[in-house]
Amino acid sequence: MKINIQIHYSFGLFKALSLSVLVLLVAGCKTSPEPAQAPLSPSIPSPGAACHTPDRPALQLLGEQRWPLDTLWAGTQVGGLSSIDYRPADDSYYLVSDDRSAKDSARWYRARIRYDASGLQQVSIVEQQYLRTPAGAPYPSSRTATADRPVPDPEALRLLPGGRSVVWSSEGDFARGFGPSLQQAGLDGSWQHTWPLPALLQGPLQPETGRGPRNNMTLEGIAISEDQHSLWLSMEGALRQDGPLPRRGQIGGPLRITQYDLASQQPIRQIAYIPDALPQDNLLLPLIAINGVSEILADGPDHLLVLERAYVLGAGFSARLYRINTQEASDTLAIDALHGAAYTPAHKELLLDFAQLGLRTVDNLEGMTWGPRLASGERVLLLVSDNNFNPAQVTQFLALVETPACAAPAGSASQSHRN
Repeated sequence: MKINIQIHYSFGLFKALSLSVLVLLVAGCKTSPEPAQAPLSPSIPSPGAACHTPDRPALQLLGEQRWPLDTLWAGTQVGGLSSIDYRPADDSYYLVSDDRSAKDSARWYRARIRYDASGLQQVSIVEQQYLRTPAGAPYPSSRTATADRPVPDPEALRLLPGGRSVVWSSEGDFARGFGPSLQQAGLDGSWQHTWPLPALLQGPLQPETGRGPRNNMTLEGIAISEDQHSLWLSMEGALRQDGPLPRRGQIGGPLRITQYDLASQQPIRQIAYIPDALPQDNLLLPLIAINGVSEILADGPDHLLVLERAYVLGAGFSARLYRINTQEASDTLAIDALHGAAYTPAHKELLLDFAQLGLRTVDNLEGMTWGPRLASGERVLLLVSDNNFNPAQVTQFLALVETPACAAPAGSASQSHRN
């Protein structure tokens, strides 16, 4: 999602300034040649040296890399990175940009990431690939796009099983009359076909109906199940008929996470997820803030990791990582409106508040993938932030290492097992 600041007044919710306009008031822009690697985070734990208890995060910081706004590839700013996915076949990572074809045509990057038990050593881009229209051309910007073709807003990208195709989501081009979409492409960026969306997720719908997806709050996350039989597709925020966006002291309305059968590429099930209330702001102003789901990732046969990312004026970005069981929630695929309906949402287990990692700042985290395990066997979770092409932000790469659960004291009940 390209963060749009939301202002909540007593008489309703209105779109307002974008974050990139706001921060330009307090930050200057700089330019420089091709990127140099940022220094490592000064504080790196020793993997394998600790275990986690209920009051301690199961994920700890392994390392960090930060790229400034003037980081370039082929003469174009690298930014807007909204997803990351690992491809074991070539030991590389695929990162889509939500540039909306403004600085260059819609594209993804292929990168190398190197880490070990001592930290995150290197992140470097090795290739760029343009996404292409069904006609085979790169996507044009809104200035040159024809009336029958949307300008995509790519937010999520995953490699399909076999690693020869990708599926990517666009939040839509509401201003020009196009709703969200789910597309499949080859590794050369060539369009293959469009996946069907449940009718409720399509749009934009007529605002006067009070129903349908909200602009810039649509298809934000994709996960491939561990058995590679399912694809999960998550909305960033609630449909208008399902409930409000998060507010001060008030959780958001349920957003929908849809399960697809990978063989048929058809939606077969859907669950509801309740986002947190807005983080506390510290300014005596109308609240300018937003919170929603920015990514999902498979974690065991019946579980997903869910990344909630928030922005609050005066406090900046924050993020929390939750784990949910997909089988314990109701199927909401056939429920037209969740507001007032009977259903069971997914239960959330908090794994990590990113404020606990000791980072200088937490940026606009939007991408998440598992990387290769460390030599000692620990899993490594990698994340990337979307800098919104904003001089007050950075492209942030994080490597987190999963610590093992501490053994239960003798005679006590054993801890619940995580898949």
